[in-house]
Amino acid sequence: MALQASMNMSAMSTARAGVLCSNHVACSKEKLKLPTGRGLRRSSSLSFPSSLQTSVKNHRKSSIVCKAREAVGVVKVVTDSSWDSLVIGCEIPVLVEFWAPWCGPCRMITPVIDELAAEYAGKIACYKVNTDDCPNIASQYAIRSIPTVLMFKNGEKKEGVIGAVPKSTLAATIEKYVEA
Repeated sequence: MALQASMNMSAMSTARAGVLCSNHVACSKEKLKLPTGRGLRRSSSLSFPSSLQTSVKNHRKSSIVCKAREAVGVVKVVTDSSWDSLVIGCEIPVLVEFWAPWCGPCRMITPVIDELAAEYAGKIACYKVNTDDCPNIASQYAIRSIPTVLMFKNGEKKEGVIGAVPKSTLAATIEKYVEA
């Protein structure tokens, strides 16, 4: 239907142009050539200039692999099923942040925890527990407010820091449990 309206408009434009031009001495209907539309054409394949075809082919073959989750010094998520193996069974001190996505102070402290994880990479392990997803762990350690950061060493809870505290406060807590 739209195609039919487009063709009618093209025919009307040609007729009007002929009327308009016939009033002028220098213009005649034969000199005026307006493009006529045949509608939309479908192309079964896209055509690119040859210089782009090779880059398009190479782009399809390449793939980007993100190894960010395997990076050292990154705060990883721990759940009910992985708690014992990652936190309790860890040989080095562990910092665990208890948080929730809706918590404003938790979002404020996240970059601080990320920086500390990078600074103490290899000396401590850093994990975060979403209290909405893992309420059993939160209740087991009596987490009543978030953010709460707990330090574990040899599978035992050693110390807790409640609230969005400065980086220096958390660094001082970590230093107590990191072996020199």
